[in-house]
Amino acid sequence: MLQRNGHRAVIAASVLAVMAASALTAPAQAQTLDRVKTSSALKLGYDPDARPFSFNAEQGRPDGYAVALCNKIADSLRAQLNLSKLDVEWVSLSGDDKAKAIESGAADLVCGAEPVTLTRRQQVSFSISIFPSGTGALLSTNSPLALREVLQYGEPSSRPVWRGSPARTILEHKTFSSIAGTTSESWLTDRIKTFQLAATATPVSSYQQGIERVLDGSSAVLFGDMPILMDAAARSDNSGNLIVLQRHFTYEPLGLELARGDEDFRLAVDRALSQTYAAQDFRTFFTTWFGPPDEATVTFFRQTALPE
Repeated sequence: MLQRNGHRAVIAASVLAVMAASALTAPAQAQTLDRVKTSSALKLGYDPDARPFSFNAEQGRPDGYAVALCNKIADSLRAQLNLSKLDVEWVSLSGDDKAKAIESGAADLVCGAEPVTLTRRQQVSFSISIFPSGTGALLSTNSPLALREVLQYGEPSSRPVWRGSPARTILEHKTFSSIAGTTSESWLTDRIKTFQLAATATPVSSYQQGIERVLDGSSAVLFGDMPILMDAAARSDNSGNLIVLQRHFTYEPLGLELARGDEDFRLAVDRALSQTYAAQDFRTFFTTWFGPPDEATVTFFRQTALPE
């Protein structure tokens, strides 16, 4: 009898072990749609310092291009799940909170300006792209013309940017800034190391701090996400003293972050975005945040939208 009970105990322990292992390997947010349907609630994270993608408007209300896209996703989910109402909770995220929001369950979807990278995809999944972005450069109007030309065209040297003479001479012994923790920071560090430049990379915590360094001359250039650089320069009290070069140093499509392995939720998000891009009023929607789109931008969204 003791032997039989012992055998049963071993089986029970084995079953519990398998169940525990399954729970550990299952994505934390794997049943997002089921939970949203049951609770009629959706948690949307946003970065309050990523204008024009996401920011705090009047009375702390979240606003911006990515926020507006997520509102359209919420409307689509309400229809897809046949809900009479869907309560949206906006969660302000910054720094480490933003990076951990999906994994911790603080947000179902992060509505910001996050570049889709292989490293980041080890932790989270991404929607289809929401914007064709990349690293840009901001300088003072008082910066040397030769520096602007080298960064913009590779001139006055006929050799590639970041190497050769006199281009190399112009770039050396300069201090360059980038936004800490972004792909712009890693790109800048890599460029300086690859071409063995005698230059200094100084990260900054915000675009405002980076602009202040450019204006006071402590940094020659601020590298960051192109649309955010353009918006920050346009809103600066010293906008007339700033230049954003019309050149992308990298190509980094942006996406909305969600939990890995939650394919049903990702499908619902991608369906909402695809329908938004294909709508006749999308040009007007886009223009609200970035001005009229050029043909390359129109083509990007036309190719990004997925057919049913």
